[in-house]
Amino acid sequence: MSADPARTLALLWREPDRARSRGPRRGLDVDTVVAATTALLDAHGAEALTMRRLATELGVAPMTLYTYVPGREALLDLALDAAYAAMPRTNTAGRPWRERLTAVAEDNRALHRAHPWTAHADPSRPVLGPGETAKYEHELAACDDLAVLASLDDVDLDAALTFLLDFCRAAARAEQDAGPEDPQAWWSAREPVLARVLDPERYPRAVRVGAAAGAAAGAARDPERAWRFGLERVLDGLGALVS
Repeated sequence: MSADPARTLALLWREPDRARSRGPRRGLDVDTVVAATTALLDAHGAEALTMRRLATELGVAPMTLYTYVPGREALLDLALDAAYAAMPRTNTAGRPWRERLTAVAEDNRALHRAHPWTAHADPSRPVLGPGETAKYEHELAACDDLAVLASLDDVDLDAALTFLLDFCRAAARAEQDAGPEDPQAWWSAREPVLARVLDPERYPRAVRVGAAAGAAAGAARDPERAWRFGLERVLDGLGALVS
C-alpha cells in the first residue's frame, strides 16, 4: 500500500474529488496514467517503474505526475487493481467445488501470464480497490460448496482460498524463473556430459529419478506437469477437509 493510503484508496475507488484530472496537462487523467503504468510494467517489470520514466513515456515533467498520483507505490497499487478488474472470471455456477476452484486457479494463471509482475505482489498488503474486491468476491463464491461440505467458518474459508492463490503465485514465479531458453535445448546441451559424469552407484536415486523425469519431459523441468501435479495436490489437501 502507498505511503498515502487515504489518497490512494480514494483514487482506487475513483472518488470524484480525487480521481478527476487535477493536473495541468489536458487529456491526461488517472486512467491514462494507470494504463501507461501497466504497459511499462508488462514490458519491463516492476523494477523499471519510476516516476521519471513514466513521465517520459507520457511526455510530461516528472512533477506533473504527482498532481495525479502520490507516487510510485500508488502507481503499483492502481495498476494491480486494474489488472484484477480486467482478469478472466470464469462462471462456474452449478459445477462441483473442485472444478470451480480449478477455474479460479486457471484464471489466476492467465492473469500472471498476461501481467507477470502481478505474481510478485505482496498478498499481505492488499490494495483494497474495486478490482481486488470483485476478484475476492468472485473467488469466495467459487468456494461456497467447499465451505458448506467442509463446514468452514469465514476465517478458514479465507485461509483455504489463500492456500490456493499462494500456489498460483508460486507456480507463476517458478515459470518466470525458468527464463526464455527452450527447456529441451537446455537439457540436450547438458545430457551427454551428465551421462558420463554421474555415477549411478554413488547417486542411485538422483540418476534414476532424474533420468525418468527428464525423459518424460524432454527437459529438466516441465512447467505444465508441475502445474497440473501441484494444483491437484492443493485440491486434494482442501478435499481432505470434506468429511
